[in-house]
Amino acid sequence: MAGKGQIVAVKRIESLILSIRGQRVMLDADLADIYGVPTRTLNQAVKRNLQRFPQDFMFQLTPKEKQEVITNCDHLAPLKFSPSMPYAFTEHGAIMAANMLNSETAVDMSVYVVRAFVRIKEFLATHKELAIKFAELEQKLASHDRQILEIIQVIKELMAPPAREPKKIGFALEKSKKS
Repeated sequence: MAGKGQIVAVKRIESLILSIRGQRVMLDADLADIYGVPTRTLNQAVKRNLQRFPQDFMFQLTPKEKQEVITNCDHLAPLKFSPSMPYAFTEHGAIMAANMLNSETAVDMSVYVVRAFVRIKEFLATHKELAIKFAELEQKLASHDRQILEIIQVIKELMAPPAREPKKIGFALEKSKKS
């Protein structure tokens, strides 16, 4: 069973996981902080071992993405003045970085990083299932709405007085037949 400290660590890490380019990632500054090393040290280790970080493990942010992250995440405000573009690490990239650093803190914290990514995946899977169920419910309701409107229309037609032919007042002349 997870202790209170473990839960707090996982929740803290979850708050640092961002969605960029459709992937859940952690930025190099946050990952370095969790692993107890300066960001510069983490990035140097990564650059020395680029073959371990394919595109699906790590990518560098564009200036536009950097600006968006700085705007949306208060704790990343110091990045505003950094001339370099941050690196974003997927779950696998974060684990690879911990293995490269090989410090006791990095190894210990990598377990929490994995747990945080897993919890987010579970939450999103549940969220996706709920979204599918809501869509199905909306379709059923839309079908029921149409059926109810049809029933109301039929009831209105039944309640309306029958159409009568207008009464003719007076008399009609018969046309005389010419022989």
